[in-house]
Amino acid sequence: MSKLTSSSSELDLDRPNIEDYLPPDSIPQPHAKLRLRDLLDISPTLTEAAGAIVDDSFTRCFKSNPPEPWNWNIYLFPLWCLGVVVRYGILFPGRVLVLTIGWIIFLSCYIPVHLLLTGHDKLRKRLERALVELICSFFVASWTGVVKYHGPRPCARPKQVFVANHTSMIDFIVLEQMTAFAVIMQKHPGWVGLLQSTILDSLGCIWFNRSEAKDREIVARKLREHVEGSDNNPLLIFPEGTCVNNQFTVMFKKGAFELGSTVCPIAIKYNKIFVDAFWNSKKQSFTTHLLQLMTSWAVVCDVWYLEPQNMKPGETAIEFAERVRDIISVRAGLKKVPWDGYLKYSRPSPKHRERKQQSFAESVLHRLEEK
Repeated sequence: MSKLTSSSSELDLDRPNIEDYLPPDSIPQPHAKLRLRDLLDISPTLTEAAGAIVDDSFTRCFKSNPPEPWNWNIYLFPLWCLGVVVRYGILFPGRVLVLTIGWIIFLSCYIPVHLLLTGHDKLRKRLERALVELICSFFVASWTGVVKYHGPRPCARPKQVFVANHTSMIDFIVLEQMTAFAVIMQKHPGWVGLLQSTILDSLGCIWFNRSEAKDREIVARKLREHVEGSDNNPLLIFPEGTCVNNQFTVMFKKGAFELGSTVCPIAIKYNKIFVDAFWNSKKQSFTTHLLQLMTSWAVVCDVWYLEPQNMKPGETAIEFAERVRDIISVRAGLKKVPWDGYLKYSRPSPKHRERKQQSFAESVLHRLEEK
């Protein structure tokens, strides 16, 4: 009680000094009630903060939704146990065998083609593309993938870029089994990085590191060079820049939309009836993610190859990107949110925080001046 009394007395002593700088009416009386409505009226910043607490749409974009348990009574529990035995004891070993056979066939063909046909580039590239499509088909078979493709199959044309929404690294595998794309992707460690630097490198894929600022300039230059080449594989870009949980789409990066090329949207939608295909890279490795898919009943997916789009006169790259995002979101039934996916990996920049602080200070001063 003594501490509270002293604090109160100190506050009373300070009141004359505060009143020298602020209008008398701006300081509430000790017994006045401060309502939430009054706080929210002070600044849009507080309103945004309260709205973020109530509806955190950013976090929900990267949140995996576990399936609802259905083995909740004595009648269903034995069926669930039987399903576990079938998935882990029968399906999983069979899928491992299928994938192993696929790798044996792939490597026994790819290594001779890559080493012996060095002087026949066109033939070597054509065979390498076919072999990459083959191993991707084995990967899809190892999940019992049920993929339905809608629209004409993509083909290689100059000045053309394919863009798709991004849920997992398996998006690339699902699309690659139909067409050997050259993809722009984050450089990964481990066995995935080994595949990137060897097999996928032969397709003309472009790798980058998110933490390296210099990589942006290098990637932009390689993008333009790849698009201009007539013999290069079709270029596939995931403009969200990160995996989203297939319920939302975050902002598209404008790099793919300022190349002066035709943009071909691809919409990917996974059915979560058997498994959630979202890869939460912060919580699980890609190997664990693959094991999760291989121990599920099946991966069910729809892929739509949508009508090519060109930039309209007077349209900026950002507006073009948003228009393409609208097309993909509507086709796949995804909700658009105004967030930058890179915020998943880093905090907002100091300049952004300073702008918010300045806006808050100006609104508070304006409120005090009114009183």
